[in-house]
Amino acid sequence: MTEKEAIYCELLVFRCRRGRRDALEELVRTWEKPLLYYIRRYVDDEHESLQILQETWVKVLQGLRKLREPRRLPAWLYSIARKTALSHLRARYSKQALFSNGDSIGDCGDDGGTLAFEDAEQVHYGLAKLSLLHREVLTLFFLEDLSLEEIAGVLEIPVGTVKSRLHHARRALRTILDGEDPNHG
Repeated sequence: MTEKEAIYCELLVFRCRRGRRDALEELVRTWEKPLLYYIRRYVDDEHESLQILQETWVKVLQGLRKLREPRRLPAWLYSIARKTALSHLRARYSKQALFSNGDSIGDCGDDGGTLAFEDAEQVHYGLAKLSLLHREVLTLFFLEDLSLEEIAGVLEIPVGTVKSRLHHARRALRTILDGEDPNHG
């Protein structure tokens, strides 16, 4: 995040804390689509995703005064959305079923460095095929543009684990997009 974006987030939080309706509307308008997109990486059902988003906003508004570092608004928002989505998923599935693919994908081959995607539809298809652990780290890093440290905060894991998951997730996504099964390759 640039210094300008950090200052914008800080000022927006301060305006919201003062109860300014226009600031609250701006907060929702700015973050509604990115948060819904992020939640949709967890939940395929649009209705359920919207419910989770609504619950996320309730938690955000209740917790806004407690946010210690207003400049970290994006990571804080994604953290709340993640916890809310996982809470819904836990209610539906056992923890073991939710993380069935785990951190280990097996040998997926080398992705040759960075991933370059030209077809957004293909990327979304590939993301849907990944395990939740890999899908969330790729979404936060590439699509939501959070730093490794911010992702570690959202996921509540060490930065080294973020790097490892990101590496394996990129390889798995490349394998899927190349038409191979990442669990058998």
